[in-house]
Amino acid sequence: MNSISGLPDFLLYLVTALGLIGLYLATYTFATAHNELALIRQDVTAAAVALGFSLAGFAMPLAAAIFNAQSLLDCVIWGLIALIVQILVYWLVRLAIPDLSRRIADGRMAPAVLLGAVSFAVGIVNAAAMTY
Repeated sequence: MNSISGLPDFLLYLVTALGLIGLYLATYTFATAHNELALIRQDVTAAAVALGFSLAGFAMPLAAAIFNAQSLLDCVIWGLIALIVQILVYWLVRLAIPDLSRRIADGRMAPAVLLGAVSFAVGIVNAAAMTY
């Protein structure tokens, strides 16, 4: 039975992480000027690329937070920090490309790939920084 002795903690951290991912998606889609899910339902690839890489950019530091957490509360706090960083990434890219959301909604791939790549890159650095 030792092989599954960590199952309760696993489930606790998994459910917490899934909740944080849900919170991230809700926050991100609220913060952007375009409706990613509606655009994805319309097969706008640019929206899927931007959202998908942003989500991956959030998941990496969230995984680092889980790995390094001293407690569940510690994990949640670092997960929320990762969320804030990724929202800031969107706003910084939007400063560089003021019509970012309109171009993504129009299906333009260049700004979507840039946003996704910056989100992913910052997520990697954010995760590395969480190796406290």
